[in-house]
Amino acid sequence: MATISTAHDGHRHGAVRHRSQFFNGRINRWVKRDTTSGRFIEVKSDNERFKGIRREKQR
Repeated sequence: MATISTAHDGHRHGAVRHRSQFFNGRINRWVKRDTTSGRFIEVKSDNERFKGIRREKQR
């Protein structure tokens, strides 16, 4: 599990677990997916990636 620093310096220690993200070219947005169930969790409203979440390999 990702933890927040006690020094409050604005960054996370470690990656967010059981989550991944990929770029959906049809809607031009980043989509967050739960890796255990495969369900989509969230879609970004801007064109930036999610912070601290690993990216899936493009096929």
